[in-house]
Order: sequence, then structure tokens, then C-alpha cells
Amino acid sequence: MSELKHTPLHGLHRSLGARLVPFAGYEMPVQYPLGVKKEHEHTRSACGLFDVSHMGQLLLCGPAPAEALETLVPADIVGLEPGWQRYALFTAEEGGILDDLMVVNAGDHLYLVVNAACKEQDVAHLRRGLPEGHELEVLDRGLIALQGPESAEVMTRLCPAACELVFLQHGRVEVWVSRSGYTGEDGFELSVAADQAETLARRLLDEPEVEAIGLGARDSLRLEAGLCLYGHDIDTETTPVEAGLIWAIGKPRRRGGERPGGFPGADLILHQIEAKDHRRKRVGLLGEGRAPVREGTELFDAEGEAIGVVTSGGFGPSLGQPVAMGYVTLEHADIGTQVFAEVRGKRLPMTVSKMPFVAPGYHRG
Repeated sequence: MSELKHTPLHGLHRSLGARLVPFAGYEMPVQYPLGVKKEHEHTRSACGLFDVSHMGQLLLCGPAPAEALETLVPADIVGLEPGWQRYALFTAEEGGILDDLMVVNAGDHLYLVVNAACKEQDVAHLRRGLPEGHELEVLDRGLIALQGPESAEVMTRLCPAACELVFLQHGRVEVWVSRSGYTGEDGFELSVAADQAETLARRLLDEPEVEAIGLGARDSLRLEAGLCLYGHDIDTETTPVEAGLIWAIGKPRRRGGERPGGFPGADLILHQIEAKDHRRKRVGLLGEGRAPVREGTELFDAEGEAIGVVTSGGFGPSLGQPVAMGYVTLEHADIGTQVFAEVRGKRLPMTVSKMPFVAPGYHRG
């Protein structure tokens, strides 16, 4: 077994009494002494600090970086204005999803943030697929996410210029900062030189609204926000259409648009958009009682026929009930449809529900 890597905040996690676990090749905090439930609730009510330095930060440079990246993703990157960011997908020739990522138009180059578990394969995929003359730089920087309804108050005191950003904007002031997040709340992602990351994190934690938050609460927060986790809710066996991510396929990239196709798997993906003949769909699920329904749980219809599987699930502290995401056949994907999850030999009722489960708090200006 290879030795686990450490982020620039590893010493801070230890000093705060975090419980550390292996995650995507790194030793990461799953929770702090506050506990997962309270960390979740604190982020929803105030402000949480997350170490996301394990994710891959990349710079893509060259004569036409936006056009180059569009050969590998179905998003509209050419139409992305400077200072803005966009969610994108690396797609495979077979139509599945290789990874999801964020793309920032930083003027003369693109700044990419990719998932930790996929970053080595993503770097190889980019270097293999980008047109000649383009260069990819892998950055060694810390990445801190500040999330919650009081995050703007904190940033007003520490970096007022960041608060001029709105949802999905990116700027470079004292640090590189984007305003988005993975919790459904207003928040900021701060990219900083690795040797400055702990100093910045400790300064943020000195603010009365801020608590350190681990992977446990990060997962329950993103689940309530209806956001996918790569390797669980999306993977190489899942197309963007099945995953309910049609909105990530830019209109100029669809048939009839300005730049249709041109990305791996385009024929199948664009066909599924038009024909609507895919066999399954990602849906939200709300349960009853207190028993959580975990990943891998089989789903059945009222007649006892298997119709799908849960891909992410747990107890939603903000809702006070079990929440999950999963895939069901199209016939059972309508909002309000009742399905049954098999947990320890019992069939527990769940209702197909719209997502996100919790109203988002993004600052759109």
C-alpha cells in the first residue's frame, strides 16, 4: 500500500484533533471534535472551513486554450467570459463521464480544478488530447473552501474585494478566489501558495463564525444540495443525460448550435438528448423515519420489481429525514413516485423528489 499524501494543512488538522482517514490517496479529516452533525449544522447556519487542497489545480496555456479544451468537454468554454467559471465534464468516447471539473477563464489561460481521485488520469488525458502548442501546468497550491451564510461577513473583514464577486465569478486579489461551493450555501474557494495555506486557514479560524469541517459533513451537505460525487453518482458507465447533467452541455455544442459536437462521446450523448431513449435517470429520494439508506441499496417498485440503485445516501440533518440519490428506470423517475429501498431485509418507502433538497443560498447579485 502506497504512503498517503498530506495537504499543506495536515499539521493544522492534527492540532485541531481531527479524526484522519484515507481519502483519494491523502490522509484527510473526516471530522473534528465538534462531530459530523454539528459541523453540518454549523455550515448551514454560520460558516465552515474545508481543506480541499487534495484536489488538482491546473493551468492550461496556449494559443487557443478555450477551443483546445472544447475538444475534451461538452461545455461552452469559448463563450465563457473572463473572470467567470463553469462546471464541465470530461467525457469518454463511449459517452460515459471520466471526471467533472470547474473551469475558470483567467484571461490568457484557463484555470482548472479537478477531483483528487482523478487528477493523475485527468492530467494524462489532457496532455494526450490537447492540440499541439498547448501546455498544462500542475500547480502546488493550497485550496481552502469557506462555506455558509456568514462566509461573506468573514470575507468582508479579511478580503473585502472578494465580496464584490457573485456566484461563479473568479478574481485574483490577495489570493485567487472563486465564489461558488459544494454545499449549496454561499461561499468562497481560496487558492494560495502552499507555504501560506496554514497561516490563512488559522487566520480564518480565528473569526468567531468559522469552524473547521471534515469530509463527513462535506458529504451530507453536498447530498442535501443534490450535487454529484464522482465515482459514486457519476462514472464512466453513466452518461451526462442519465445523470441529469444536460445543463452542463453548452447549447452551442448541441446539434443546431454554433459548435456542435467535437467532444468525446458526442454522437451518443447528443442522440440521448434528442431521442430521450436512455433507460435510467438520476433522481432524488426522500425517506421516512430515521434509518438512512446507503449507497448500493437496491430499489424496487410497488410490485417488487428491481428498478434501480442508490448511489449516495444518508441522514439529512437539515431535513430531519433520510435523503438519497440514485438511478431508476425512466418509468419510475417522475416526482412523487413511490419506490422501496431494501435495508436489512425490509422494504422502506421512499419518494422520488426534486433536487436540491435544501434551497440553495448562492449569492447571485
